[in-house]
Amino acid sequence: MAPKRSQPVPRKTRTDALRNRERILDVAKEAFTRFGANASLDEIARQAGVGPGTLYRHFPTRDALIEAVYRSEVEKLAAAERKFGETMPPIEALRAWMLLFVDHIAAKHIIAPALNSVAGGPTRLYESSRGLIHGALDALVKRAIKSGEVRRDLNSTDLLRALIGVFYVGTGPDSQQSARRVVDILIAGSRRV
Repeated sequence: MAPKRSQPVPRKTRTDALRNRERILDVAKEAFTRFGANASLDEIARQAGVGPGTLYRHFPTRDALIEAVYRSEVEKLAAAERKFGETMPPIEALRAWMLLFVDHIAAKHIIAPALNSVAGGPTRLYESSRGLIHGALDALVKRAIKSGEVRRDLNSTDLLRALIGVFYVGTGPDSQQSARRVVDILIAGSRRV
């Protein structure tokens, strides 16, 4: 009988490699926001304090880096739901997350030209992130309803539509401030009477 071969144990990613990846993503977000999809990858690597080989090891193509930047931002938004839910009263957690979402939408509009360059366009990315975003807001809304702080008929989908709609109505210099005011209006209208 032949001896069984054990499967190789996947190696855990080193801490320094994770830090490098995060630095690259932070610098890339800024670069794509400022310079669009054609931002220099070599310059991104240099500003992140890594060599081009390290950048390409983590992100073999420009599209892979652009997608990773967007996904990272969505994951941070989803993680904020858990953090806010654990550290704030329900209505404050809901408001804080909605304000963070407003910032996310503003950043998405700024980085949209880079996202449009991704093969297949940004629709695939947006659809894959929709569940994370909706799930985070839905959890916060349910928690706020359970606490009795908001109306029982409050619906997370309605809140998302309202917030996204603000950005489609106006993209002027004060659109982000306006959206932040809308968050306060939505919170006030959501309170239990």
